[in-house]
Amino acid sequence: MALYSVPVLILKEGTQRTIGRDALRANIMAARALAEVLKTSLGPRGLDKMLVDSFGDITVTNDGATIVKEMEVQHPAAKLLVEVAKAQDAEVGDGTTSAVVFAGALLEKAEELLEQNIHPTIIIEGYTKAMKEAIRILEEIAIKVDPMDRGLLRKIVDTAIASKYIGKGAIGEKLANMAIDAALTVAERRPDGTYDFRIDDVKIEKKKGGSIADTQLVYGIVLDKEVVHPGMPRRVENAKIALIDAPLEVEKPEITAKINITSPDLIKAFLDEEAKLLKEMVDKIADTGANVVICQKGIDEVAQHFLAKKGILAVRRVKRSDMEKLEKATGGKIVSSIRDLKPEDLGYAELVEERRVGNDKMVFVEGCKNPKAVTILVRGANDMVLDEVERSLKDALNVLRNVMRVPKILPGGGAPEVELALRLREFAAKIGGKEQLAIEAFAAALEEIPMILAETAGQDPLEVLMKLRQLHSEGKINAGIDVINGKVVEDITKINVVEPLIVKTNVIKSATEAATTILKIDDIISASPLKKEEKEKEKERGAGGKFGGF
Repeated sequence: MALYSVPVLILKEGTQRTIGRDALRANIMAARALAEVLKTSLGPRGLDKMLVDSFGDITVTNDGATIVKEMEVQHPAAKLLVEVAKAQDAEVGDGTTSAVVFAGALLEKAEELLEQNIHPTIIIEGYTKAMKEAIRILEEIAIKVDPMDRGLLRKIVDTAIASKYIGKGAIGEKLANMAIDAALTVAERRPDGTYDFRIDDVKIEKKKGGSIADTQLVYGIVLDKEVVHPGMPRRVENAKIALIDAPLEVEKPEITAKINITSPDLIKAFLDEEAKLLKEMVDKIADTGANVVICQKGIDEVAQHFLAKKGILAVRRVKRSDMEKLEKATGGKIVSSIRDLKPEDLGYAELVEERRVGNDKMVFVEGCKNPKAVTILVRGANDMVLDEVERSLKDALNVLRNVMRVPKILPGGGAPEVELALRLREFAAKIGGKEQLAIEAFAAALEEIPMILAETAGQDPLEVLMKLRQLHSEGKINAGIDVINGKVVEDITKINVVEPLIVKTNVIKSATEAATTILKIDDIISASPLKKEEKEKEKERGAGGKFGGF
């Protein structure tokens, strides 16, 4: 009896499946396409991208992390590279463009090897060995520095913001100095002799209006709030600040309560009692010597009146994060119950003042003795400029934190990449076999970075690369590209182009991990997109939840 083959359906109807080399090629192509987008925005001469979202809002930036976050990437392999950029941004806050571009270059070189019938596993092993060796070499060539040396910090910040919209001229200089002052103020020494600070301790407050030149560093905290009562002082010198995480209101009962009132006198007694309770609260605060109250919750109108009579300046509904920064800046302590407030819990500032900034009023708490939290108040003509300045300041603060955490630096301008490529080729010759080809491919991918830098500087990339290879083979480790002036220099550190070691090692680690993850995939199974009716059913199910939406 003849056996007829019966088709066996394993996957749901409409599911797409791509297998083997086709799957790998599709993934590599998608990842490379994303890297191509970012390529032109690398380095100080990098170009900007204009991103328009589905609501029509515009972002203009050359910040790698912002570009990949704002782009609505659809392809799953490209999404992996987006995750790399986000991880790089979260970990060290810089080098996001380099990480994506390098991952794209690794995949491009891997594709050439795959066409020579080299198995992905061998490429992955070669790349992993090359990554470990590259990180070892970087540690070896890194220069140990003093993380509190202001001159050095300035060089690092200049390199970090050179590619930014505000990185040039007097404004760039002003913002660089502000970032350094802020970092040195809030940095704390760790037991091992290094320093560290949380980026959150530097509050960046944006206010539209004025120009970037009006941006200022406040040794304290700026609150985007107004003084609550017109009868309160607008300026308090030698402020003793009570930080209260409790409402200055009479608590309402948790259950609905009704009061039967039989005569108007009872209403008066009821209101008098409420006013008495609020007066007691205000008296308790005044007795500690506080002349400024900053409250996380609400302040009753009657309480506002009593505070105004005592000459106390009060601000209400301040964010928890700002309360914590105020605690660090003023040396005070957040108190959750007014009964527990003691004079030693009060913070100190030389001046608390409400000022008009642009069209709004803001409260400045400044002149703190030893502030461990500060504010940079950013001004600018429009939201786009404000956002770009904020991104640049965050990049500057991140590189400062990186060099304080690991006080080692590398030359910039593509110098470490060319040095790594040179040494990895020597390393590959010792390994031998097919893995040697993968390590050489890794070295070639590293050289993509200086080639892109040369291209953005208007130079011939191949000519520049050959010149750099020659200088590095002569032992000139710091030879790199002066992108601003469009030439190769023998010692890039002399023109102050340096970057923290931790950024470069992170770029290499995250890009290699992303590339090897994509190379491991040989099968893509995509579920069919939901039909309209199915989407609606899903929505109903979501709205109903477990309980059927009753």
